[in-house]
Amino acid sequence: MTVLTPRQILDQLVRFPTVSSDSNLALVDWLETYLTGHGVRCARHWNEDRQKAALMAHAGPWIEGAVVLSGHSDVVPVTGQSWTSDPWTVVERDGRLYGRGTCDMKGYVALAVWAVVEAQRSGVSRPLQLALSYDEEVGCTGAPPMIETLRRVFPQGSIALIGEPSRMKVITGHKGGTGFAVHVKGYEVHSSLLPEGVSAVMEAARLIDWINTRNDEIQSRPRSVIAERFHPPFTTLHVGRIAGGTADNITAADCRFAVEMRCVPDDDANAHADAFRAEAMRLDAALKARRPEAGVRLTKFFDVSPLRPEMDGAAEALARALTGDNATGVVSYGTEAGQFQDAGYSAIVCGPGDIAQAHQPDEYLEITEFAAGHQFMLRLLERLA
Repeated sequence: MTVLTPRQILDQLVRFPTVSSDSNLALVDWLETYLTGHGVRCARHWNEDRQKAALMAHAGPWIEGAVVLSGHSDVVPVTGQSWTSDPWTVVERDGRLYGRGTCDMKGYVALAVWAVVEAQRSGVSRPLQLALSYDEEVGCTGAPPMIETLRRVFPQGSIALIGEPSRMKVITGHKGGTGFAVHVKGYEVHSSLLPEGVSAVMEAARLIDWINTRNDEIQSRPRSVIAERFHPPFTTLHVGRIAGGTADNITAADCRFAVEMRCVPDDDANAHADAFRAEAMRLDAALKARRPEAGVRLTKFFDVSPLRPEMDGAAEALARALTGDNATGVVSYGTEAGQFQDAGYSAIVCGPGDIAQAHQPDEYLEITEFAAGHQFMLRLLERLA
């Protein structure tokens, strides 16, 4: 089978429109065929309806201690965005590679796939593994079962390098978080009879006001040394969208919103989640006392572990040796790195591209960043050999 360059692999990956709401199996099928064609061992973890799969691969000796290159296959939609060129075709223009996912994060995945094949072809003393998840963009829900399968079917790895766009800077910490979809159920009456009904919109506002008060409380607290490294240097609770009601003169029967909580690594995300849940259940009881049809329902839709800076971490030491980056780096967005860390891996984030380009129309990856990622993989292969 022909050995593809990183750019050729990237071209192939972007052609698959692996939006999180759709199947990723066409990409996984192609990638598994390519890897196994070069002697790389592969395995899958399927989601519940078997419309998506995580792909895992192992190159090199069948021993423990592998370095894991971690990425995700899904991308965000292009619906409603104005693109200059076809988002599902890599277009080179002005020193940039345009296309959905070039930055977040098929550029890194292409480099990782290339490195795994090279590790198998050239031979390495220390194994190299690939972990390609699904549903990262909708709450990092695909990684935990993938990691569990990875540890069961392949020899245990020790280091995980998560290639989210960081301009090849070594990121040793990021915020974690959780989120709830909130449905407030009211009872419709004409607004002139307000006391006889329950306005879901007005009652939802009580919960949102609680969130505002919680933010004020959090920001008034003394900040820890770890928190001071982040921007902003504290945990945040946020509501981005709200929908409800049918008319100005009818008490709203339904109101829906979502709250996301982004927590610094040494803060207790569960404590914030439990406090919000308790407030929601207090309101639920109060509404049911007025009308049995009314109430509050919570559905957790994501739960992402923070990446905690490690003391003398093996992943950090390796990544700094490969990049020459000695700066302290933390970010406020979440990744799958904390989930690998929870599973016992030493983990960091380091990948080509700028997070500012992720999810944007005309998303791009600078060619210089792609080249820097290639050099990173070449140095990694030298060390593994």
